[in-house]
Amino acid sequence: MPHTGLCGCWGGRVLPLLLAYVCYLLLGATVFQLLEKQAEAQSRDQFQFAKLRFLENYTCLDQRALEQFVQVIMEAWVKGVNPKGNSTNPSNWDFGSSFFFAGTVVTTIGYGNLAPSTEAGQVFCVFYALVGIPLNVVFLNHLGTGLRGHLTTLERWEDQPRRSQLLQTLGLALFLTLGTLVILVFPPMVFSHVEGWSFGEGFYFAFITLSTIGFGDYVVGTDPSKHYISVYRSLAAIWILLGLAWLALVLPLGPLLLHRCSQLWLLSRGLSLKEDGVPETRPQKISISA
Repeated sequence: MPHTGLCGCWGGRVLPLLLAYVCYLLLGATVFQLLEKQAEAQSRDQFQFAKLRFLENYTCLDQRALEQFVQVIMEAWVKGVNPKGNSTNPSNWDFGSSFFFAGTVVTTIGYGNLAPSTEAGQVFCVFYALVGIPLNVVFLNHLGTGLRGHLTTLERWEDQPRRSQLLQTLGLALFLTLGTLVILVFPPMVFSHVEGWSFGEGFYFAFITLSTIGFGDYVVGTDPSKHYISVYRSLAAIWILLGLAWLALVLPLGPLLLHRCSQLWLLSRGLSLKEDGVPETRPQKISISA
């Protein structure tokens, strides 16, 4: 009966997946709480201590005036204005920064450090995202498909000589390694140098960005004490698009590389078994488009 089939599907597939999903969320919540809660408490205490010291040094101010000033700072930060520096800070809405913001909208990264403050800008952002997000998905899918099209010879991999199989596998591994260096290693080094971060912080920013998590704790081109080139944030937006396209290509090619390596190992093992009189088993063919 359909009801029985639905219950069987729920119990056999959906329920274990749901339990695993909930357990994974609980695990993440526990670990993040253990790692971050104490640091948050220390930061809160340091901030309160700094406010008390400030009031002691400037007796003309009272607690209420200070809280009002802190509120002004928070409102400015929410609107994308960096409280550090002065009015000569670079604009958050020059063309390069606006291009960077547009890229974070269509890629759904949304760092959260900058958002439209005018009603017209908010309305435009909604309709811009409604068109831009599907366009971004279609673009990345077609770009990934086009890049994979240059590797269609891998589908005839089993029909080629052993030497060609080995060379194709090594070529695929080299291609993935070089692409990873260009997308995930060199850019964090550049960001670390320009922003004054450690490499770990730069790599953290790159991963959080390309995974479209976008916490907003690290964002390029926002330090008012630094003088960036005018196209810096535009280049960062282009890197984001290329990085997302690279991930769209790597996700299917990574398992393919592992499959090819396992096939080579099985073939070499099969040949050695064949020499000992054991029948050889041929691995099944897998398509790159899968």
